[in-house]
Amino acid sequence: MNSSKTILSGKEAQNNLGDGYLRFQLNRQTAAVLSMKHTQEAIVVSVESVAAIPSMPACVLGLMNWRSRIVWAVDLSKMLNLESLDYRQRQYNVIIIRVESVLLGLVVQEITGTTKFTPDEIHSPIGQVASSLVPYLRGCFVQHKEILLVLDAQAIVQSSILRND
Repeated sequence: MNSSKTILSGKEAQNNLGDGYLRFQLNRQTAAVLSMKHTQEAIVVSVESVAAIPSMPACVLGLMNWRSRIVWAVDLSKMLNLESLDYRQRQYNVIIIRVESVLLGLVVQEITGTTKFTPDEIHSPIGQVASSLVPYLRGCFVQHKEILLVLDAQAIVQSSILRND
């Protein structure tokens, strides 16, 4: 009996499951994901551990210490012109991302877990979301009738909003 079934190596089988993403809520209405390849860690820090710096863009909350490194903490929803975080909270949910040698702390409403999907499951965000979000997106992914924004870590780190040009 001749079988035409192909057995995938461990790495190929893993690739078929898709790429890993960290899933989170930007605010109450907006869910998003970031590629795990840019995600260093998800942490919770007290509001007091973020030192405010004067004359910074409104989305920059200040500086914080992460593993003996000084990292900018950025309110990601405010940076993306979405409803911003509740500033009465006592703690921040922070996603530490790295793009090349740049570290950045993205403050989000809630970190909800991880998910996997393949690049061909990412759809164009044009017509799905506000045009102001498009430069920061790789696209959108629909999961359980919910649209997830697939954020582009490199576009966030290189944003003109964060630069002092």
